[in-house]
Amino acid sequence: MNGIRYGMPTLIEYNTLEECARLCQKLGLSFIEINMNFPQYQIDRLNPAELRRIMEEYNLFFTLHLDENLNVCDFNERIAAAHRENILDCIRLARELEIPVLNMQMSNGVYYALPDRKIFLFEQYKASFLHQLLLFRDVCEEAIGDSDVTLCVENAQGFSPIIQSGIDLLLEDGGFGLTLDTGSHHIGHAGDQQFFNRHVNQLRHIHLHDAAEGKMFLPLGEGEIPVQKLLSLAKDYHLNCVLENKTAETLEKSVQFLRRSKSPAAL
Repeated sequence: MNGIRYGMPTLIEYNTLEECARLCQKLGLSFIEINMNFPQYQIDRLNPAELRRIMEEYNLFFTLHLDENLNVCDFNERIAAAHRENILDCIRLARELEIPVLNMQMSNGVYYALPDRKIFLFEQYKASFLHQLLLFRDVCEEAIGDSDVTLCVENAQGFSPIIQSGIDLLLEDGGFGLTLDTGSHHIGHAGDQQFFNRHVNQLRHIHLHDAAEGKMFLPLGEGEIPVQKLLSLAKDYHLNCVLENKTAETLEKSVQFLRRSKSPAAL
């Protein structure tokens, strides 16, 4: 794969990992990113023995896309602790099955609406926010131990200044890295480009899809995103690359694009 391992997300049109695995094998991809927002892919419903069987039978591996509702910095300690424990369970599964990447999103929290502006409570109470995040980082560091598991923070909603401060804290530990979501990056959230430039050596994962005129998750080559430039980035930094198309049809179109590509990162 020329330095890139290509994968696919779990698709809503398929109800089981087995169905996804058949498509993954058919398309010549290397892994499936399990979307833990789906009810059937909650951590207490994933059977390690069954996952291992699928890995061996279809010659693939898994990454995990953690539940987007997780908020490890909630000001309610009981809520934050429950979310931390959920992620620790995912780390334990990742260690058992040699899952290399747990993709996560940072919650922006709630905001207080004034007549002329919104005040995000994480920004207003920054010390509390960073305290909770430090607790989270430390328990994850202990759980990851000497394994190759990496928690990668994705720019799905853009990185606000307070979130950037938090991610800087996480990235002080080697168990954390970054995921570049190409669609969100294309939208151009303020400050994201400079943030990624500062931390390019900590990129570990990429969600690659095309986008144009407000349409996201298009097949590669059907939008405005400089796909070849991003493929070169992925190759240079040996990133795992999820082809983040949401249907079997659009996913197959992206695979065909890669096979036609003259890029050194072609599939």
